[in-house]
Amino acid sequence: MTTKPQTYRIVLLAAATALVLGAALAGALAAPGAAAGPKASFTWQLRPTGTTSGLRGLSAVDDQVAWVSGSGGTVLRTLDGGATWQDVAPPDADAQAFRDLEAFTADHAVLLAIGPGDASRVYVTEDGGATWTMTFQNTDPAAFYDCMAFFDRHRGLVMGDPVGGKFQILSTDDGGRSWQLVPSSGMPDALPGEFGFAASGTCIEVAGGRDAWFGTGGDVVSRVFHSDDRGSTWEVVNTPVASSPAGGIFSLAFADPRHGIAVGGDFLDPTNAPAGAAYTQDGGATWTLADGPGEYRSGSAWVPRLPKTAVAVGPTGSDVTTDGGRTWTRFDTGSFDAVDCARTGACWASGAQGAAARLVVTR
Repeated sequence: MTTKPQTYRIVLLAAATALVLGAALAGALAAPGAAAGPKASFTWQLRPTGTTSGLRGLSAVDDQVAWVSGSGGTVLRTLDGGATWQDVAPPDADAQAFRDLEAFTADHAVLLAIGPGDASRVYVTEDGGATWTMTFQNTDPAAFYDCMAFFDRHRGLVMGDPVGGKFQILSTDDGGRSWQLVPSSGMPDALPGEFGFAASGTCIEVAGGRDAWFGTGGDVVSRVFHSDDRGSTWEVVNTPVASSPAGGIFSLAFADPRHGIAVGGDFLDPTNAPAGAAYTQDGGATWTLADGPGEYRSGSAWVPRLPKTAVAVGPTGSDVTTDGGRTWTRFDTGSFDAVDCARTGACWASGAQGAAARLVVTR
């Protein structure tokens, strides 16, 4: 394995959890603030979940239905806009770190557990979490899977750290019910210290039915890999987002196959990320450094029905762009790790200490 040792990976994950705990207690559990943008103001409306687990997996179905997942085998679902949450976790999963979640309806969801070796797993439910089927369990002790994304209800990808010098990709065409390891022949070589970040489930992103991207860090440069054939073959480019042993690109979001954003930083230095975000207008062929957010951000999402508008979240606050990622403005100082927006326009955030919230946009 050419990337960092698995023990180092576990230390990084533990350090990230410890780092955001204080910020979460002081921020996400307090009343959030709001600041006006050029045409709208943005505010997080907290929706208490009743758990203290870190919630890094998030999937917004609509304004009423959302799923969250995280540490300690936690999986929760709301059907009433966050007024109440139900525990819908797989049985005997207390040791699992559920870092990504893709829900298509109130009943059908795909769940990713991360970790070295057989800790990396995929589960599927089709009855709202009443029952789960484990449809993939990693058997390679060198492998570590980070995040997943779906083109539609059937076709999706899971991205994993390099094994034998190549990033790994799993593919499904039946809604997560079965998975195939994509041959590595179409994957460029990884850098010696390069890896992905299992921080918010958004280190891999898709758009347009065929295009997929994933972001990296850990080495001397952060990079974005791009596929235009649903993950079979990939190309890679360098980006201006700063990279370090604990830093790089943590989240990608694409509004369409050409317009995308990348956010990140170094989670061990969360208040200092002068080169922590970039944007592209050519499908990821080139990236331009953004003005802001200026601090570490682990999640990002485009806001439907608001042109050129996206939100980024992290342990020290939330920011919004209304010009396609060129400039960012802080609108909240609470702590969140993940953000996701449904096609209906509903946006949700989640994070440490069981934090969950809905985005309120006032125009």
